[in-house]
Amino acid sequence: MTVSAPASADTKTQPVLLFDGVCGLCNSFVDFIMKRDRQGHFLFSPLQGEFAADHTTAEDREQLKTVVLVLGDRTYRRSAAVVRVLWQMGFPWSLCGTMLWLIPQPLRDLGYKMVSRSRYRLFGKKESCRLPTREERARFLD
Repeated sequence: MTVSAPASADTKTQPVLLFDGVCGLCNSFVDFIMKRDRQGHFLFSPLQGEFAADHTTAEDREQLKTVVLVLGDRTYRRSAAVVRVLWQMGFPWSLCGTMLWLIPQPLRDLGYKMVSRSRYRLFGKKESCRLPTREERARFLD
């Protein structure tokens, strides 16, 4: 099922999190954000979707080893994306993002890559991309 961007979505000002739509860990991260982002600040799109095709590299879409955060004209990957998501979520999550940011990026990314390699085994892999619920549809792009 493809869900078009809602008329009210402004991908130039709203952060868009691109995630592996079949990854159990990635879907849990999306659920975590949605539960805490009651104002609907974040938009979401699977890396397998059309929005991702226009805003990521072919490697991002083929390897599916990273979350990608699009903030206006800037794009962040791996731990840099996670840190910025936490910063955007406000207190206390912004404090967690700052604590994570204090770890040098090469070490953060090493930890991120280690989890990424085993995420399907540890958290499961779905047969198809996540289908948003009726309530979630306005926050999901293609």
